[in-house]
Amino acid sequence: MINRQDTNIAVELALLVALATLWGGSYTFIKLGVATIPPITLIAARTAIAGLLLLAVMWARGIRMPTDAATWQRFAFQAVLNSVIPWTLIAWGEFHVDAALATILNSAGPIFTFLLTAVVTRHEATTPRKLFGVVAGMAGILLIVGVDAFHQFGSGLIAEAAIVAATICYACAAIFGRSFQGLDPMAPAAGSLLAGAAALIPAALIVEHPWTVSPSRESLLALLALSVFSTAAAFAIHFRLIQTLGSVGTTAQAYLRVPIGVAISVTFLGETLSRTAWIGLACVVLGVAAMTIPARRPASVKTS
Repeated sequence: MINRQDTNIAVELALLVALATLWGGSYTFIKLGVATIPPITLIAARTAIAGLLLLAVMWARGIRMPTDAATWQRFAFQAVLNSVIPWTLIAWGEFHVDAALATILNSAGPIFTFLLTAVVTRHEATTPRKLFGVVAGMAGILLIVGVDAFHQFGSGLIAEAAIVAATICYACAAIFGRSFQGLDPMAPAAGSLLAGAAALIPAALIVEHPWTVSPSRESLLALLALSVFSTAAAFAIHFRLIQTLGSVGTTAQAYLRVPIGVAISVTFLGETLSRTAWIGLACVVLGVAAMTIPARRPASVKTS
């Protein structure tokens, strides 16, 4: 007989892989998008399209968006941490560094989440197994990307620092996202995206004058894929996993995002994998398992 707990774990891990895939492809989409679309304009369009799409899905499902000011203030704060600042920093950073380097720098999210959880919030147990998962995952990332990925350090130091700052924002957003317990996962996803769009659209109009831009067909298709798949669908999954796997477990998708992102680059951009990629992938999977699969409780012994 199939254990219900095992089934639930399998579903959550499958969603974790799906989230890693959707976000793993986002770096390629951003790289293609910023080729002819300015970064703030790209991210403003990304948040607006994805937010409206999720709002339409909620309407079709009969889910009402919260209307109280306190909830929308939390949506706005979540938007600042999860989209407005980090996405703009990453889009700008990819002007100056390769997508592969952006991926590895941004994959440090679980480490910052683990540290913030251990030192500040302490809302999840910082077990030795999770610490092992952090170490194994980062070891896998280094093996997959390889030492050559770090050759750009120095030439784009400010861009690299911006991407690391985006990673810290993601870690804070994962922890703050737990405050939306009780809401349908689509509500904070749609709400934070719409709040982010409300801040980014005026900024794009003032700073970048998007009406003067002539985006290529490739950039527009990348923007559409980024909005629908890597944002709308990914956000709905993200907020569900925060409620089921916790903030540290959810950000562990960053470890899977690296090999998936590399595979997408190999397929669509013609990049090559290192010989150590398979060993690194094994480390990544081991790290994710250590950080996400809950420990089994020992069966209670019945006495007559």
